[in-house]
Amino acid sequence: MPPYGQQTQTQNPAQAGRVTLSLDDVMKPILPLSPPHLHIPDGFLSIGVALVGWALAIAVVGYALRQTRGQLGDRQIPLMGVLAAFIFAAQAINFPVAGGTSGHLLGGTLAAVIMGPWAAALIMTSVIGVQALVFQDGGLVALGFNIVNMGIVTAFTGHLVYKFVKRLMGEGRNSLLIAGAVGAWLSVMVGAAATAVELAASGTTPLGIALPAMMGVHALIGIGEAAITVGALAFVWAARRDLLSIGETAPAQAGAGWVAAGLGIALVVAVFSFAASPDPDGLERVAADNGFITAALDPIFRVLPDYTTPFIGNEILSGTIAVVVGTLVVFAVAFAVARTQRKAVS
Repeated sequence: MPPYGQQTQTQNPAQAGRVTLSLDDVMKPILPLSPPHLHIPDGFLSIGVALVGWALAIAVVGYALRQTRGQLGDRQIPLMGVLAAFIFAAQAINFPVAGGTSGHLLGGTLAAVIMGPWAAALIMTSVIGVQALVFQDGGLVALGFNIVNMGIVTAFTGHLVYKFVKRLMGEGRNSLLIAGAVGAWLSVMVGAAATAVELAASGTTPLGIALPAMMGVHALIGIGEAAITVGALAFVWAARRDLLSIGETAPAQAGAGWVAAGLGIALVVAVFSFAASPDPDGLERVAADNGFITAALDPIFRVLPDYTTPFIGNEILSGTIAVVVGTLVVFAVAFAVARTQRKAVS
């Protein structure tokens, strides 16, 4: 077979002069080959700053494991896997914002609203860890602060703001959605500010440049985060409202049906990852505009790099399969973590 993407020459005289286009030939101009990098790569943070990130991540994740130990029941355990799978799949779909920049869901607020902040921290750590280790999305040295910024900070910021707004507005659907939206938007802003401080502390770019640049672009990305969070919460409210209350309690045995349905939704989202915006995300845009994009280092190993499947030549299929595989892996990892925190059966 000829190399992928090349047109073949036909020997049929009746087809002479025709141009044969494959699906990829049509889709290539409008679709990216894979989702762009989402997290801080190695090279953006100094070793000293990165070590601080690792220390913070280990401390908070360790405490989260302690806080959730023996607290997760039969519905919470698979729900952690389903939420992690959905967040991973949704993060693979970058949406366009102004100025040739794209954004993507972080998901910390969504996880915290449903499961509480400590379980959400474990969910987000599972997602971000798989992204770094399997897809080389974010550096290994920078993994500590990627977990802190995108997982821990977003979960706790979103949860605190959500609780505060709900206390002001009371119970009900509108209160849930407005509180979720505000929490989601602010969680993105706090995560962006934290990243700017880390870049400045590393000497990568001055804080006076990094902070307004990161806050400006992420103010728009945060709107997308809020919209996706509201959509997900509205769906849960309409379909399985009881799931919104099991972060605190775990009633009864879980049926397999809703778990399969939730994972199925995550897989459908994963299939549509081919439609991600090809534009650089917020951090990439800031790095390119401010001249430190070249500081990024190549990964030291590759498994499914840049959300591609190396042995599949069709680039769209390669990317889609990689994201689907990643969705299943993240589900399994988060589910396994949750199982270790299982509530004792009396």
